[in-house]
Amino acid sequence: MFDNLKSCLIDDLEKKKAIDEILNPVVERADFCEDVKQYLYAVEVPPEKYCPECLKQYPGYENICFDCMVRLKNIKDMKSVRDITSKPYIDIKGKNIYEDFDEIFTDGNAKRLEEFDFTFRDYKKITRNIKSSALKQFDSLIKENEILTDHLNVYDFVLLFAKSFVNVEFKSYGGELGIYLYNTIDIDERLTRSLLITTLIHELSHFLIKEIITHILCGVLDCTKNSYVEAVSTFILSYSPFTQLIDEYCAHTVEGRFTLFGYQDYSSYLQIEKSIDDEMDRDEIEVTKSIGNTFSISIKDILESVLDDEVREKIKEQFLNDTIDRPNYGMLKMENCTILKDEGFVRAIWLILNEGFAVAGQNIEKLKEYEECF
Repeated sequence: MFDNLKSCLIDDLEKKKAIDEILNPVVERADFCEDVKQYLYAVEVPPEKYCPECLKQYPGYENICFDCMVRLKNIKDMKSVRDITSKPYIDIKGKNIYEDFDEIFTDGNAKRLEEFDFTFRDYKKITRNIKSSALKQFDSLIKENEILTDHLNVYDFVLLFAKSFVNVEFKSYGGELGIYLYNTIDIDERLTRSLLITTLIHELSHFLIKEIITHILCGVLDCTKNSYVEAVSTFILSYSPFTQLIDEYCAHTVEGRFTLFGYQDYSSYLQIEKSIDDEMDRDEIEVTKSIGNTFSISIKDILESVLDDEVREKIKEQFLNDTIDRPNYGMLKMENCTILKDEGFVRAIWLILNEGFAVAGQNIEKLKEYEECF
């Protein structure tokens, strides 16, 4: 199967170009203009108040929004993003509603997965739906909590967007920077803002690949999403080094998109790779990384709907403010710069689901543990 997937590999030119520009910089001569231009700047009064209905901002001497006929509030009293509670859920409806694992692991469902009536167009529809649901939730969080996004620092902005997908909780103990489990991200508040941001993005990527796998399962089996189906998806992504590497490499690749070059951290991925022993050879590992890299493209597309160029520039500035260590570009050489063609990617998803579904059906007790946590 790996040989078939290798024939579908193509270069990820965007990623390759970005890395080459860092590892092999080209120094260009700068041309300077001798004329010095003079500019006049208009002095603006910064807003101090806002309308809780339309979120329009006003100077401090105003008291009423006459468009909405409501009293203005002080911007300094705006609700903290940390205190916003959000447990979003992306719903999926299907003909079948499974209420135990015996209903899922049938010969009929195994046959549906084997035949796999699923195309790359179906995959793109899934990622569009996830993006659309998150944008609607993001907009709702802003309106319901009266958040003025232009008054947020970049960490709070990313945190608010993360809460459009998952529940976010905070800790101040243990050695893990953050962890995603069962639609919740736990993040260590002792980190610098730049590491809080990239940790959130990393863990959010784990959620999104799980959500994509869940959507595919629901589509192929024509079923409604619930805790039983999510338990199966969670098992599939965690039971073997093959799927663990895909999941972790995908998360690192997405994180790397928002991390200042030279500050990537692949430690969690390397731990999984070292634990493989002789289960996979180097070529198989590279193909597996390419699968993770291909998943990461759609996840980056989902995140960049809000975390655009302007936000990434602010993240870069936050890194420069927080960091005292010199950048280490050596880790960039670990990057895999190949992705799968559309048909090869669908084959890879077929492999992930069929092998994982078969093993999951033999581990019902573990699935029950997962299901109770959703």
